[in-house]
Amino acid sequence: MTFDELGLAAPILRAVDEAGYREPTPIQQQAIRPVLEGRDLIGCAQTGTGKTAAFALPMLQRVDARAGDDPKIRGLVLTPTRELAAQIGDSFATYGKHLELWHAVIFGGVNDTPQIAELDRGVDILVATPGRLLDLHGRGRVDLRGVEVFVLDEADRMLEQGFLPDVRRVIAALPAKRQNLLFSATMPDEIRTLADTMLHDPVTVAVAPPSSVAERVEQQIYFVGRGDKPRLLVSLLRGEGVRSTLVFSRTKHGANRIAQALEKAGIRSAAIHGNKSQNARTRALEGFRRGDLEVLVATDIAARGLDIDGVTHVINYDLPNVPETYVHRIGRTARAGASGIALSLCDDEEREFLVDIERLMQRHIDRVEQHAWSVAPPPMTDLDRSQRRPAASAPAPRRRGGGGGGGGGGGRRGGGGRRGGGPRRG
Repeated sequence: MTFDELGLAAPILRAVDEAGYREPTPIQQQAIRPVLEGRDLIGCAQTGTGKTAAFALPMLQRVDARAGDDPKIRGLVLTPTRELAAQIGDSFATYGKHLELWHAVIFGGVNDTPQIAELDRGVDILVATPGRLLDLHGRGRVDLRGVEVFVLDEADRMLEQGFLPDVRRVIAALPAKRQNLLFSATMPDEIRTLADTMLHDPVTVAVAPPSSVAERVEQQIYFVGRGDKPRLLVSLLRGEGVRSTLVFSRTKHGANRIAQALEKAGIRSAAIHGNKSQNARTRALEGFRRGDLEVLVATDIAARGLDIDGVTHVINYDLPNVPETYVHRIGRTARAGASGIALSLCDDEEREFLVDIERLMQRHIDRVEQHAWSVAPPPMTDLDRSQRRPAASAPAPRRRGGGGGGGGGGGRRGGGGRRGGGPRRG
């Protein structure tokens, strides 16, 4: 199938072609036509499947068909993180560059004056995070009465970050008659309940179940005491073939400690999380993409939605306490059908997390028991016994230097502004 077969308008097809895209991904093949037809939709898809284009392309076309001389917000995308909001804004700029539409991105953590100025000039599509949107709406700076297409992106992350009350407040401010699109990597009960109240007779599309991602990634688990994790991390990062690596921490403070320790060990690193300024995060991402940084240390919330190609390894310094999060993490090194390597450091307190992860994936993660900081593995579970493989051996570590440190996860509400899209009218 080609994009020409999906019913997209010529200006959008031209932009897609100029961006170098030739074939729609599975979720784009399934979602674009129903959205163009005005149907409500549930999209079960993870980051990296092309889901942004799955809603951005038809949304641009539907909003463009209704746009008048004076822009007003007809399309609204609500997303949990500032990085994801900025990336969605970039997508609208890319796909909408041949349309006479104007879009803006608003998120917290930055001065809102430029955002308000952008909104005052008029926008057709608004990409926002919940906190900043509610703030500006409450101050009368955002008019949502004209919204015709509403996208709730990363709904499960909204739940994890405690944003569902804010999401419901946003929905309450929207017109009753509108098209709704909900995208979520997982569908916990709370999100299903929200979908039932928000969507009318939705089309459901689903791609990339957890097992399909996991099967493309070589996975290993290292049992290690928490105090030895920094040295083991440095040893792994100095291994042969380890180049562009994402290291995950459960906390913002932990991410900082890991990055600082790696720098002391001579490994070029930076951390991204919700307490970092937007400029600092942008510099870190650009440095990682250019190859100036060998390691990017991230919390789950900060990394959600980041589109980074060429990641060879993912290392879970801390195992996540939500098993679906593990699948999201390791999928960072299995983009576009590529394979990758995921290494996880597991201390005593995290062993119950490992059980939940293996239960979700219905597979046993290979144990590396012969390394310099190895501790005894936990008793085997029933899944272990049924799928047991020989234990792997780690390469002999080079014992130079120190190591990382750390705990895990964090993120910020709200959002800051940027503009893009097609040429401005008038």
